[in-house]
This record gives sequence, C-alpha cells and structure tokens, in this order.
Amino acid sequence: MPIRPFFLLNLVVAILLLQGCVASRAQVRRVDALVVATTDSRVGCDRDDHCAAASALLDAANEAMTASTPQLPVHVVSLLNDSEAAMVARLNLIRAAHRSIDVQTYIWDEDDAGELVLNELVEAARRGVKVRILADQLSSFDDMPLLNRLARVSPNLEVRLYNPTFHDAHTSSLQWAAGLACCFFKFNQRMHNKVFVVDGSIGITGGRNYQNRYFDWDDDFDYVDRDVLVGGPAARAMADSFALFWGHKRSVPLTHLRDVDNYILGHPAAPDWPEASYVHPQRVYRAQEEADDADWLHAHVLEHSIRTGNVEFFSDLPAKTDKPQKRNALQFTHYVMQMVAGAKYEVVLQTPYLVMSHRAREVFEQLHEQTTAPRIVVSTNSLASTDAFAVYALSYKHRKLYLKDYGFEIYEMKPHAVGPAEANAFASMELDDNDSEDGTPPDNRTEVRDSSKHFVDTETHGPLGSHGKGRRPAPLLSEGRRFGLHAKSIVIDQTIAMVGSHNFDPRSDHYNTEAGVIVYDPRFADQLRESILRDTQPQNAWVIAPKPAEVPVLSDISQAIGSVSEQLPLFDLWPFRYATSYEIKPGCQPLRVNDPGFFACYEPVGDFPDSAASPKLLYTLFMTAFGAGVTGVL
Repeated sequence: MPIRPFFLLNLVVAILLLQGCVASRAQVRRVDALVVATTDSRVGCDRDDHCAAASALLDAANEAMTASTPQLPVHVVSLLNDSEAAMVARLNLIRAAHRSIDVQTYIWDEDDAGELVLNELVEAARRGVKVRILADQLSSFDDMPLLNRLARVSPNLEVRLYNPTFHDAHTSSLQWAAGLACCFFKFNQRMHNKVFVVDGSIGITGGRNYQNRYFDWDDDFDYVDRDVLVGGPAARAMADSFALFWGHKRSVPLTHLRDVDNYILGHPAAPDWPEASYVHPQRVYRAQEEADDADWLHAHVLEHSIRTGNVEFFSDLPAKTDKPQKRNALQFTHYVMQMVAGAKYEVVLQTPYLVMSHRAREVFEQLHEQTTAPRIVVSTNSLASTDAFAVYALSYKHRKLYLKDYGFEIYEMKPHAVGPAEANAFASMELDDNDSEDGTPPDNRTEVRDSSKHFVDTETHGPLGSHGKGRRPAPLLSEGRRFGLHAKSIVIDQTIAMVGSHNFDPRSDHYNTEAGVIVYDPRFADQLRESILRDTQPQNAWVIAPKPAEVPVLSDISQAIGSVSEQLPLFDLWPFRYATSYEIKPGCQPLRVNDPGFFACYEPVGDFPDSAASPKLLYTLFMTAFGAGVTGVL
C-alpha cells in the first residue's frame, strides 16, 4: 500500500478509536463517589463573610453597584497596564471574596504565576468561598497529579476544561492530528475569553492569562499586556457570561475526562495539597505583601480609576463555530467591527497580530475611502518581538495593502521596549534590607525549586515543556530581556475605548470566543490612548513606511510585480517589498509617515531589524510565500 493512503487509513482508525473512548457513566459515578469520599469538607471559617479580608477595590465596586439603577448605571473602572498591579489586584480580590470567585482563561501554566493564583484560590475555597475555574483544555492543566489534587482539594473548588475534543485533559500528538482531520471546526474553536469575577460585583478582563510571561515574571521573554478592572453592573454581566460558558456542554468537569478518571481510580488515597514552592519566592512574597497594603493598592490601582456610567461587557457565545450564521453567537466580534466602522476621525488600535479578516478589510477600506478619512494608528509586533512567526509573516506580506489601501500608520514593537515608569518592577526590584540573601523573607522561607521542574511534580509535559514555553521568539542580534506585544485594545475618536481578548485576525473573528469591556468615557479613552501611543514612540517601536523609489521606472515595475505577487494564493516570491522598517535619526522629532520631512528624519533599518539569521527567519519567509491559504486559522 502506498505510504500516503496507509497513513490516512491509520489516521481514520485512530479517529474512530479516539471518538469511541468516552468515560462510561458507571466509571464517572465511581470516580465522583471516590472524590466525595476522599475530599476534606471542613471549612476553615464559620463567619458569614467567610473571613474575607478588607478590600478598597471591592468596597468601591459595591458602592458603585449600590448607586446604580437600570436607567443610570454607575461603574468604577481602572486600567491595569502595569503587570504588577494586575497580579496584586487579583490577589487582593481573591482574599476579599465573600461568596464566589469565577475565573475563565485560555492558558493556565504551572509556573510561579499560575501556582500563586491557584494557591490563593485554594485558600479561598477552604474558608468557604465558592471557586469555579474554567480553562481552555488545549492550553491549560494537563498534569494528572495536579488534576487529581484539584478534583479533591475542597468541595468549594471546581474545575472544568473547555472543549476537550477527545475527552482527555492531555492532548497527544496523535490527537492533535486526528482533531484537525476529523473535527476541524470543533477542535479549532477555542475559548479565548479572560474573565475574573468576585462576588458578582467586580471583575477583571483583558489579555492576560495565568502564566509568568503575562506578569513580567519570565526571565527571558515577557508580554506587554493590559487588563481593565470594572466594578458595577458590567461585572454582573461578566458573571452571567461565565455562567453561560460554565453550563455549556463543551465545559467538562474533571471527573468526566478519561485520563483524569483513570488516574484518580489508580490513586484512590486523598492527595495533600503541597507546600508552595517558587522559582523566585521574593517576587511572590512582594506581591502577597502588596495585596494586603491598602496604600499600595490606592496608589497603583484606585488613584487613576474613574467613576463613570456607560460601561458594557460583551462576549461571544460558547461554541460559536457551531452556528456561525447566528449573529448573537459572535456578539463581541460583530460589535468591535461596528465600533470601528463608525469612526469619524481616529482609530488607535493595538493588536499582537495584524492579519485582517475579510470583514475587517471591508471596514477599513470603506473608512479610507471617505471624503475625510480617519487616522488609523496601529501598534503591533515586529518579528523581533513576536513569538508567532507564521502570523507575523502574513502581516509582513500585506504591508502594501495596509499602508496604501487602508491608510494605516503601523508601528512595530521593538524587543526591548520601555514600558511605563512603574512597569517591570518585579524584574528590577532591589531586595529589602530585611530580606534574606536569596530574597526569601526570613520567616516565610520556601524551597527554591529547579526552574526545569513544574510546581507540583518533577515530570515535564513532553518535548515542548510547560504550556506555552515551547514557542520561543526568534534569536536577536542584540542582548537583554525582551518583550512581545499581547495587549488588545481600541480607542475610537478619543471617546470610546475597548480592552479585551480580541486580536485583529481571522481566528478571533471566526473561531475563538472572545470577550471585552467597552467604556464610553473620554477620560478612560484618553488613558488608554496614551498607553497605546507610548508603545509607538521611537524608543519602543519601528515605523513601517514605503521604500523610496530609487530608480523611478524600475521601482514602479517592481512595485507592480510585488502587488501581483502579494495577491497570489501561493508563490509570493518577489523579494522586493513595498515597505520596510524605519528608525528615527538622532536629533529628530517623531513624525508621521505622511509628513514631508519623514524621510529626512528617518532611516531604513531593514525588513526584520534586530532579528538574527535563523531557521525561524526562514520559516517566516516561507510562510510569506506559501502561507496565504491558512490565513484564517493561524
């Protein structure tokens, strides 16, 4: 039998076997009974508030909720640009919860950030708070000993995994291949929402997952990201959205997963929850201390918050690929498009991935064709700052379209971008005088574990290591800790502002479920706009601009050939691109690309500045030439 048919036959057989391997109802009942019998049901607090800590954040939210009416809602809103504030606010609210904590995320890693939040949630559950965690199965927990502990640590803590295509927590390489072959739309549709809600009155949403990279805790590569904290009726909408996802058939309890069930049955004794162990305990200790410091929280979270009225939370419906023709299934995606289409004079957009869907192309083309076209400022990744090379390749491929047909002003982030003054505090902080030599507080020492180990076990996840750790950025010519852009935000006409999980790419439009908050207040819009524009400044970004026509006739011919090549579904091999990256010259002030003095003050630095020659660079060029056919799923 030829190799290809033989492979396909084996794949079909594997698919049939995988599809049939569902945990039986009898086994699920056995496991559920074992879990109930071996879970410690004691509650550590008998007070009505479950021994909740004081929190100015929760107090502000409750005040807004009390002052709200259906006709006149009241919200307190705070932009969480700084990663330290984003972590500390979560810890504070977990400790302050009276009744419930709901956490929805795309990635939950087993590193310091993931362990810290998980440990805090376990403590909340043990004092009587109802804690629910909903994580996308493909990118979150798949360590069996950890899942065994989560299933039995407290009756008040429940974990569900979203869309486990083959009824397992862990996805093998065979299941990856089978998922794409047998059930592409189901397997490819992921839950990309990030929602954190406490007591139904205060919530956080945005771009951050539970992994070191999202809180500036990775030693080599971190994300520039953004969340928004909202107290008031919009937080109740977050809670309602979470409940909708939680009750959906694709959200599967741990004891309904085959590999988890088999592991629990093979380890019937109740496991202990281990002592916390961190790679960098001094960072964790600092965050824990700040979470109880009212002055710190006021200075870093509440001081720049605003009290406003019109705030809305939007989310796509779960499993939106099941009925994509239903407009409300893509509620958030459609609303983002409508919001951009209504722009009058300015759109400031920040997105890690700049790959326009068909609908987005139509919107921006129509805007550019208006008599007075609005300014479109785009902050996105460079090859040097991204870890998603295939997606960047498609952005690189369509630069001419974006610049010429849509009028984009594109700024690509430098890998050593400088954030706000308070950013990266954990990475650069000095040890206090009363800290021990290794940074561990003297009365709260924890064993520093090997960075190659996971926080509960010494087993690795496989060839790529821990979730998200296998995708590393391309090597650089420069040295130093680097950053990649992950924030997703839009400001329309300096009046309307959105912070959420929605990337400007076809995957967010058509496959992943997305969520976000829209604030209709010029004060908040100004804060967000200033944050995005800071990332476009010369010290933080290269400017993308057309290459000068060095030889008039030949340059025109080259551009014409390049335009044709760019439109081809394959074989975009023309090496002379329409645009390249520019760096500002010393002594010059920042200028827009359409300014007559631009080329006098900026010099070209190549298509991929600061990127060293590597297989990843070749892969990017390969995807530029041949990757157009997979644009929709990258």
